[in-house]
Amino acid sequence: MAGGASASGGSKNAVRIVVAGDAKTGKSSLIVTAAAENFPSNVPPVLPPTRLPEDLYPDRVPVTIIDTSSSPENRGKLVEDLMSADAVVLTYACDRPETLDRLSTYWLPELRRLEVKVPVIVVGCMLDKRGDQQPVSLEQVMSPIMQQFREIETCIECSAVNHIQIQEVFYYAQKAVLHPTAPLFDQEQQVLKPRCVRALKRIFILCDHDRDGALSDAELNDFQVKCFNAPLQPSEIVGVKRVVQEKLREGVDDRGLTLTGFLFLHALFIEKGRLETTWTVLRKFGYNNEIRLRDDQLPPPVKKYPDQSVELTSEAVEFLKKIFFTYDVDCDGALRAAELEDLFSTAPENPWNEAPYEDAAEKTALGGLSLDGFLSLWALMTLLDPIRSVEMLIYIGYGGDPASAIRVTRRRRLDRKKQQTDRTVYQCFVFGPKEAGKSALLNSFIGRPFSEEYASTTGDRYAVNVIDQSGGLKKTLVLREIPEEGVKELLSRKDALAACDVAVFVHDSSREPSWEKATEMLVDVASQGEATGYEVPCLIVAAKDDLDPYLTEIQDSTRVSQDMGIEAPIPLSTKLGDFSNIFHRIVRAAEHPHLSIPETSAGKSRKQYHRLINRSIVFVSVGAAVAVVGLAAYRVYAARRNASS
Repeated sequence: MAGGASASGGSKNAVRIVVAGDAKTGKSSLIVTAAAENFPSNVPPVLPPTRLPEDLYPDRVPVTIIDTSSSPENRGKLVEDLMSADAVVLTYACDRPETLDRLSTYWLPELRRLEVKVPVIVVGCMLDKRGDQQPVSLEQVMSPIMQQFREIETCIECSAVNHIQIQEVFYYAQKAVLHPTAPLFDQEQQVLKPRCVRALKRIFILCDHDRDGALSDAELNDFQVKCFNAPLQPSEIVGVKRVVQEKLREGVDDRGLTLTGFLFLHALFIEKGRLETTWTVLRKFGYNNEIRLRDDQLPPPVKKYPDQSVELTSEAVEFLKKIFFTYDVDCDGALRAAELEDLFSTAPENPWNEAPYEDAAEKTALGGLSLDGFLSLWALMTLLDPIRSVEMLIYIGYGGDPASAIRVTRRRRLDRKKQQTDRTVYQCFVFGPKEAGKSALLNSFIGRPFSEEYASTTGDRYAVNVIDQSGGLKKTLVLREIPEEGVKELLSRKDALAACDVAVFVHDSSREPSWEKATEMLVDVASQGEATGYEVPCLIVAAKDDLDPYLTEIQDSTRVSQDMGIEAPIPLSTKLGDFSNIFHRIVRAAEHPHLSIPETSAGKSRKQYHRLINRSIVFVSVGAAVAVVGLAAYRVYAARRNASS
């Protein structure tokens, strides 16, 4: 791994460098000298955009330099230029210490205030004017500032008059954009950053063709050819391994270069300023500057109607089953936290350490994920964020065509017409007023014990699990809790119900206001479905069945369910563990998308009106047909009479 040619694939095609700083600190002279290679005798106050020759630096990426004015009247233009910069060069005058102080008191805080999150190169200009009476090293001067402002990539001093380190200024600025340090290396700790380690680990595994945990000489050579288009000579391979072994004994074993050695080499390259080597490797394997896979490595955004969903294909599910058993090291039928972290150690992060996945699946007594729990989380991620799901599959070793990992289901509107569905993942929206028992329902679905303490759910919350069916079939059910205060906002969107396969309305059967609010939500959802064409099967859940019902609960709920043409309320008590087979009933309702659809009185009136209109059209059509037949018969009769006479 000798480094070799630099590659900017996956990086920018052009670099825009903005030069800023106090007045009279040498900004314009620096730019002119870099472009024209001689010191100007006369410099305008602000230069027009200046383009450096493409072949000036090894990456051969065009560099445009933007000069700026620090005068108050030009502040708007300065801000605009800074906001569009790929890198910022901040100048100070070597013979004027107050201009250096202004970097930390004004310029660097101002960049933060404007949220200009790009590499910064600090440049001391007019080095020739600083006398020998100021023998202070650059490191001494800049170290405190660089500790405070981590965005500073490099500090350098130069002289336009004496042509000292002028080209280097913009080389470092360009390099900071094309091969940035920050994503790769923690300069304070002097170690590779976690995301860089994860990416390099994945690359190592991909190059370890025989899966023996080390890169043999042949595998090292293949890696070198892939990344740098040039083979390694046997003597170079020996040299690379010797360098590693001298510093890190476990970096090489009898099989070749270990993962530890591979990571050490990259840390060494970065420490020596050869960031382009590591970036070339990362970009060759499809990574961008955030050390995630580039868009061209992933399927395009999924094109679908709002009432279509996305599921994993059987091919992807089989791959995940194999992965599960590979990482279940203790063979206890579950992936514990450490095993799960190991599984995702080649991804930028464990996606399930954050909402909405973190607490969405059932855990074993020891906190592990069973196979069903593991697969159900993948189903949830594919439903909510299919491209990220595919991205994660690739990170953990899925080698098939990325597009073959997911499929788009049939439109639910078509499912209703055909009175069946081919979906294997169903999403159920759980509506209901506060303290009705929505969270308790979700908790029971993923095996959480009942709690007497009430905790309000503020944002959307998901729970997902596998439902076993007869004949060994499995369906995945996703419950999405809709907080009471979120219902109005949800239904303000025309396609709000498009992703919903079935809706459940939970009420506290001991409290009449809870029932009234749940009924109101049911009518709103039914009305929305009728208005948009996204009708959904609906079920009513009478929760807290362990408490005495309010006086007219049975009559009220029976009347509403009969009026709206849906199933009678399902009584359950999460406290007593009596669930009335609710989750199987939800799946059954989703499997029959044409049934259990509530009708509002307005919806019924519209249907009756349409039937009446249709009957009228039929009547008119039949009448017209009779008239036509009668006219034809009369013409025949008249013709015969004329013939006989």
